[in-house]
Amino acid sequence: MKKQQLVLVAISLVIFAGLYLGGRTVPVKTGTTSDSTHSANDGHDHGNEKIDFRKNILAEAMSKISAEQAQRITALENSVIRGNIKEQQIHVFHQLARFWKDSANVFEPYAYYTSEASKLENSEKSLTFAARLFLDRLMVSGEPAMQNWLASNAKVLLESALKINPANDSSKIGLGACYIFGNLSSNPMEGITPVREVVQRNPGNVYGQMVLGLGGKKSGQLDKAIERFQAVLKADPLNVEAVFHIAESYELKGDKANAIAYYEKAMKMVNIPEAKEELNKRIIELRK
Repeated sequence: MKKQQLVLVAISLVIFAGLYLGGRTVPVKTGTTSDSTHSANDGHDHGNEKIDFRKNILAEAMSKISAEQAQRITALENSVIRGNIKEQQIHVFHQLARFWKDSANVFEPYAYYTSEASKLENSEKSLTFAARLFLDRLMVSGEPAMQNWLASNAKVLLESALKINPANDSSKIGLGACYIFGNLSSNPMEGITPVREVVQRNPGNVYGQMVLGLGGKKSGQLDKAIERFQAVLKADPLNVEAVFHIAESYELKGDKANAIAYYEKAMKMVNIPEAKEELNKRIIELRK
């Protein structure tokens, strides 16, 4: 990855992880084996890479907590396996999710256990909430294997949610985003088409315009991306994410003047010191 791209990714992660996500991530080592005793959602292929939840993510997360905490988590895990009453399993999954969110502050296990509980609850609200956890992280992840894991988890949840409410535009957009950003298909239109259909019916749909803008930026269609991000700002003038992505798109185009103008605008809108510092560094670099 070029130095310029690394800088842009760093700024993006600082701003949006701080604004929306929270929680540390697990540095995941991918392997070629999977645990067949658990659900298929525990691991997904991406080329020769695979993330297995228990062998990669959970094992790494468990190594970072105390022995006493690890014993507690193991006991909860075993109680899920032994339990055959759905309500008890849901309760344990929520306990595990709360631990990883509140006590350990690690994102991936929190999202995973939240999703496992939502599958058992099988309500549109719980399924879409869990899916959005994966989708929000997907938008700032730069690792292909992790992108695939996040998107695959979100896809399962959104497909279930759409069975309950086929008319939910946000779920349709989210499912499209799984394909656009999660390396789930070699055909990008599989993700773009349903999102575009929603936006054509409702041009003011901020979520849809944002996803299409990010998709355009990913594919190098920078003018189209800027147009989508401008549509977001038209509907939501205070959307700092759109402002940042416009600046980034202009920079990738080589339009330094407009890039600086939008980076300066973004810097005025964020309250995270680290983000302001990264943005200021980028502006200084562009002015050289």
